[in-house]
This record gives sequence, C-alpha cells and structure tokens, in this order.
Amino acid sequence: MGHRTGTSDLPLHYGKAPAWLFERMRKLSREIILALVESYGAAEILKRLSDPFWFQAFGCVLGFDWHSSGLTTTVCGALKEAVAELNEEIGLYIAGGKGKTSRRTPEEIERFSEKIGLDAKPLLYASRMSAKVDSAAVQDGYQIYHHMFAFDKNGNWCVVQQGMNTSARVARRYHWLSFEIEDFVCEPHKAICCEKRGNTLNMVALESARAREVVTEISREKPEQVVRELKRTENLDLPTRHQVMLSDINVDRIGSILTSTYERQPEDFEALLGMRGVGPKTIRALALLSEIVYGAKPSMRDPARFSFAHGGKDGHPYPVDRATYDMSIYFLENAIREAKLGRTEKIEAFKRLYSIVQRNA
Repeated sequence: MGHRTGTSDLPLHYGKAPAWLFERMRKLSREIILALVESYGAAEILKRLSDPFWFQAFGCVLGFDWHSSGLTTTVCGALKEAVAELNEEIGLYIAGGKGKTSRRTPEEIERFSEKIGLDAKPLLYASRMSAKVDSAAVQDGYQIYHHMFAFDKNGNWCVVQQGMNTSARVARRYHWLSFEIEDFVCEPHKAICCEKRGNTLNMVALESARAREVVTEISREKPEQVVRELKRTENLDLPTRHQVMLSDINVDRIGSILTSTYERQPEDFEALLGMRGVGPKTIRALALLSEIVYGAKPSMRDPARFSFAHGGKDGHPYPVDRATYDMSIYFLENAIREAKLGRTEKIEAFKRLYSIVQRNA
C-alpha cells in the first residue's frame, strides 16, 4: 500500500527545458542520488522524492525554475534518465513520465520487476490506484497528465504525479509513498501543499467515511433503480456546488457502468473505485445520491493544507515549518558536498541552495 505525502499547486508553463539545461540536470541529479544512496540507502530517496518541500528544493538546486509546473516533468525526466544508468548499482528504478510515457508505466514496472525477481502485482496496483484516487476520488479540477513511479528492490515505492487546470493556468502535484499508509481511500495525505484551494469532492476525507459506505451500497443496487433516482435529482433545486457536480453527467451512460458494479458487487469503496470504467462522473453521481437520498454527505473540503514552498516569514500561507525546511537543506547540502562534481559545479549548486534559504529566511 502507499501513502500520499503531498500536493503542490504550480503556475502552468508550457514549452520544454533546453537540451543543455536538461543534460546538466541529468548529470547533477545522478551525482546527488549516488551520494544520497551511499549515505542513506535507496528507500530514503523514495521518502525524499515524496516530500514536496524537498522535491521543490531539489529541482531548484538542479537549476530549474522555483515554482513552475515544468519543474515536475523536467526533474522527473532528468532523474529517470540518471537512475537508468545506476539501476543495478543503487537498486532504484523509475517508470512512467509525462503524457504518452505515463501510459507505459505498467510495462516498465513489469520489466524491471522481472529483472530483479520482484512481484509486480502490488506495484502495478499502487500505480493504478494512486492515479485513480487523484482523478476520481479527489475531484479538485486538475486532470492528471504526468505519472512517475519509483521503487526499490525491496518493493518500496513512491509516486510523483501532476494534474493541470488549464482554465486557471495552474498545475497541482501529488506525492505518494509506500510507508505508513493503512488505507488508500481514507486520509492518505501526509502533507499537501498548494497556494490555492477550492470546493473539492473529497471522497478520501475522514468525514466522507459514511458517504463511502453509502456510495458502495448504491453501486450494488439494481442499475435501473439508481438511474431513476439520478433522474429525479435533475429536477431538484440544489445548491450551486451540486449543480457543478451534476454538470456534463450523462445519466443513461452511467447506467451501463452501474450494471457492471451491480454484477460485481464491490465489497468496499476501494474495490468500487478500482473497477474499470468507474471514473469521476460515476463517483460524482453516486456521491450526490449518497447525500440527497440517504443523507450521507461527502466532504467538499480541498485536502490542500500548505504552500508548496517552506512557508512564509509573515505567516502566510502558513508559518515556516522549520524542521522540514532545515532537513531539506541538510540533505541537499550533504549530497552536494559528497557528489563527485567539479569545483565550479559545486559552487553553483550551493549558490542555488543558498538562494532557497534567502527566499524563506
């Protein structure tokens, strides 16, 4: 199982990093990862990548822009190429990426797993469910377009994935980690970081527990009965947020999905969410019935809690988390110091690290 550890909202920037910068990032990330694995082991790399604060600082040290959406895709791309040169040496593997590359994640996981004699099934499930939760169970207005899955030889893993909201021109990054989690669909967040919040259908919130139960019960009912109830809600005078939830839902089309859930009889919400064909629209429709018909209100709380940076000196968007801040700096300082880099490269990397300190001083 896995633990989602953070989320970041970033300005949505288009284009790509120039070749000279990408190659530099690949080389520097290779040396930093080598130094960190030697000091702390591959599992610690997964923990660090799953920390949105550390990930952001790592990207800046590599030389990319502080807060653009491109940091995620470029850092992950450079990291994937760097780690590919070190797979057997450090016991760390990276699958997936941006756009079409993300769809090859299962194939890459299976190939790496077969090579090292690891059971791929739990990894494949974690990759699929982390994407399903962030696209269907947490409906925050962001469409997932980047999915990176990293794992070690012991089956520990982390996910760094990103969604975009083109209308607001921002991107949100989601981090998952395979340590500590007990449940994929109940408060899987450890730290969620962003600058903007909004109404969100949050079916993984603790306060959505009853709604998850009711939604699962509804999915096991005869589809014609559920469709009939859905059509009745179309004529109700609902609050504004429910009008948003009902938008672009084709009730008749959902009926075919409900036939599948009725036949399968999912045992719980996680099983329902994991079913093929069950997506955001199905979950929205069932969540609406959960509240209107059965009184089990789902949470509309955006799970974001922190800024993607280390906080602000004026206390906004929240006070500086000094422990996390200092640990991020310590790990990167140590890695740069131990990396087999030229003197000039180290000086430049330390300068970028110092600029991060200045931003949050």
